[in-house]
Order: sequence, then structure tokens, then C-alpha cells
Amino acid sequence: MRFGVNSLLFSGTFNEDDLGLLDKVKDMGFDTFEVTPVDPDTFPARALAQRAHDLGLTLNANFALPVEANTIDPDPGVRARGVELSKKVVDLCLEAGVGIYCGANYCAWGYQTGRRRTVDEWNWGVDSYRAICEHAAGSPLIIAVETLNRFESFYLNTAADAVRFVEDVGLPNAAVHLDTFHMIREEDDIAGAIRATGDRMAYFHACGSHRGIPGRDMVPWDDTFRALRDIGYDTCITLESFNPGLERLAGLVCIWRDFAASPEDLAREGLAFLRAKHAEINPD
Repeated sequence: MRFGVNSLLFSGTFNEDDLGLLDKVKDMGFDTFEVTPVDPDTFPARALAQRAHDLGLTLNANFALPVEANTIDPDPGVRARGVELSKKVVDLCLEAGVGIYCGANYCAWGYQTGRRRTVDEWNWGVDSYRAICEHAAGSPLIIAVETLNRFESFYLNTAADAVRFVEDVGLPNAAVHLDTFHMIREEDDIAGAIRATGDRMAYFHACGSHRGIPGRDMVPWDDTFRALRDIGYDTCITLESFNPGLERLAGLVCIWRDFAASPEDLAREGLAFLRAKHAEINPD
């Protein structure tokens, strides 16, 4: 099992100036760095690939579509912009040597209509995602949909939603990404949802229920790690939190307090807990 951390815990950007974060997370003991190409036009894909290779880190990428490029918008022009932006991010992922492209990459993050998902919205999303996955066909890149809680999206809230979605997309590089922060708000049973997802799950975020340090929260960690073991999940467990000192980012994710003395402390303590819990549940 590899253990990762998201770049947004340390920086609200990812450009040439942020490449030193790879050295930081490597020194902390992480195996994988999940990067967010906040501005695709300044994302240093080639330099990132080289630095990760030199350090022996693997890379994943997390990206959320903006409302002006929303693949479930009633306007076909907006949907087309979403597909084209997604293809651009896929190309950056391939250039950087990213293994998994995850997140709210199937519709605009934060987009709400005030009602339930419609059949048209479902079909628009599926068709758009299929086009994005087809763009990456033949490459090793896995494209994974992340279920989000109801306050961030109305579109895919549960593991069952995500499984149905990728089955409708119907391509082998489309997969499911689950996150305990969202699951504790939406699932009846986190462990049961993981088991029901099975080999459709390509990626997992192990996050505190409050976005703080795992193990100091309400997630049923023993049951969660047993479920991961039972489905044979052995890819990567990534800690995702955000830096409340970054005002714009903190406002977007609604974090109004510190969860640790520093982002580095949150990362180190979170990693220690996740490694220890994994070893406890998987003693062999």
C-alpha cells in the first residue's frame, strides 16, 4: 500500500514555484503526491514528472471542473467546454506521468440546481465522461469519479451512484474514487459501501470527518480498513485536507479553524495514524 497527501494542504497553487513540495512530502515519508493543477496553463507537467522520478514518488492528480466548463449544464456549449478542459487536464496528467486522475472531474464542483438530478443531466454527464475517457484510451491513466457530499454536489453522492455512473460510461479506464469525508455524510454504512464498490474502486481518500487528522474524528477506521482489506484494495490511501491559512482556498472548502499546529503536523500525524491502522488490520 502506498500513502499519499494532496498538494492543497500546503499551497493554493501548483506551478514551478511549488515543485519543492515534492521534496517536503518525500521527507515526511509519503510515497505518493496528489497534485492539483489549479491553473492548467501554468502546471509544470514535465518538470513535475522529472522531480517525482528523481525522488521515487508516484503521482496522482485531483481536479474540479469550474461552472463555466460544466459537463452537466443544459447549454451544450458549456458541456463542450467541460470536455475540452478535461481533455487538456488528461494531457497534462499523461505528460506528468500521473497514475490516477480523480476528483470532481465529471461535473462542476459546487454546482447546485436546487432539485434532484434529472435523466438528462445523468446522460449528459455519462456522455461527457465517456468522451474524456476515450481521450485517454490506450494510456495507463485511470480516470476516477469522486462521490461528493450533498453540500458540494447533487450529482453523485454515494458509492452506488458512482458505480452506476462508471458502468454506464462502460470503459475500462473509468473507475470510482471514494473519500471518507464525503462518505460519512452520505452512506448508511461506509464499510458496506466500500465492499459493494469492490474492484470498481481505483482510489481512496482517508480523511478525517472534519478534514482534520484521521483518528481524531468520527470515521469508523477499523471497519473502513477491514473493508479495504476485504476487497483487496492495495493501491494508494491519500490524506486530503486543506490549509486554513490560505484564505481563498479556506473559503471554498469552508474551513474556519486550525486542525493542527501546522499543515506539516497534520500531514505527519495523519500519515502515522493511517500507516499504523493499515498495519494493525493487515498484520501479514
